[in-house]
Amino acid sequence: MSTTVTELDKVKTGRWNGGRSPFNVEYGKIMMWFFLTSDAFTFSAFLIYYGSQRFAHMTWPDPDKVFQSIPFIADYGYPLVFVGIMTFILIMSSVTMVLAVEAGHRNSKKEVVGWMIATIIGGLMFIGCQALEWSHLHHQGFWWGSIPFQEGVSPDVTLAPYFTKDISEVSAQQFANLFFTITGFHGFHVSIGILLNIIILGMTLANTFQRRGSYLMVEKVGLYWHFVDLVWVFVFTFFYLV
Repeated sequence: MSTTVTELDKVKTGRWNGGRSPFNVEYGKIMMWFFLTSDAFTFSAFLIYYGSQRFAHMTWPDPDKVFQSIPFIADYGYPLVFVGIMTFILIMSSVTMVLAVEAGHRNSKKEVVGWMIATIIGGLMFIGCQALEWSHLHHQGFWWGSIPFQEGVSPDVTLAPYFTKDISEVSAQQFANLFFTITGFHGFHVSIGILLNIIILGMTLANTFQRRGSYLMVEKVGLYWHFVDLVWVFVFTFFYLV
């Protein structure tokens, strides 16, 4: 990759710049790492709280029973299949982002455009799948502040399909609130990532990086996208496997 970078990204080595950076990386890239580190603390707080609630209750909704539908195919009988497809799509989008960054190292505009388009499509597919999953759970009765309910029917009956052991309205409500909050927060990050990828694609098509002689911005956005994918691995583990 070309060593030409913008003035903002140049490593400052003057006598009033604190000497040579021990990391020897561009300003923009290290700032992205700082942002991702701070964001990791936010996701960690959410997941730690979820874990504390999960294990503080004697009973909890069984993921195999809550997430067993495949939209447009079956409402039940396929535990975790659909979320497995979602996870595969997001992981593959991370692979295409790696290929886009690698193509940028070789200043191959055509390949960068192709892999960025594939990454954007992967992100849109993931968000679409998440919207379908939310819609299905909402149809079942799960939402912020609400759980499956039928007038004149005992909660033990309406909630029985989602529990393996004892049934708890409190656990079901906590699960619903935390599920929509945390997956929604992650989905917001994915949406921001898609927007950033679209902007970078537009800049690539406009030959912005060709004129700069560097595709460093693709690598910076790639860091964000990989972070979003990594966070999903933890969200997937906490909500769907534990």
